[in-house]
Amino acid sequence: MTTKGNSGQMHQLFLNILTNAIHAIKSKGKIEIRTRIIEDKILVKITDNGSGIKADLLKKVLDPFFTTKPPGEGTGLGLSISQKIISEHQGSLNIESEPGQGTTVIINLPLRK
Repeated sequence: MTTKGNSGQMHQLFLNILTNAIHAIKSKGKIEIRTRIIEDKILVKITDNGSGIKADLLKKVLDPFFTTKPPGEGTGLGLSISQKIISEHQGSLNIESEPGQGTTVIINLPLRK
């Protein structure tokens, strides 16, 4: 089972999400990647146990140029670009997060049989 898509864009998508997870972990932590096939979708969950994101900021993380990082440490384009890539591949992106507990990014992409 596979999904159809642009391999360069998929590389950029996962690089953006994994980079954010790495930056959210201040010293020692864990990043978990899980995949499943559910009906006609490929589900990818990337979970970290980093700093997490406050609810009021979580609503903004997909906005271009929004960043939770200090000035000079992030452009705020990673998740915005990731959202665009997923949308172009007819998929969806959801983010769940709790401050101090970590973040889970959920990617759904259409399955090609």
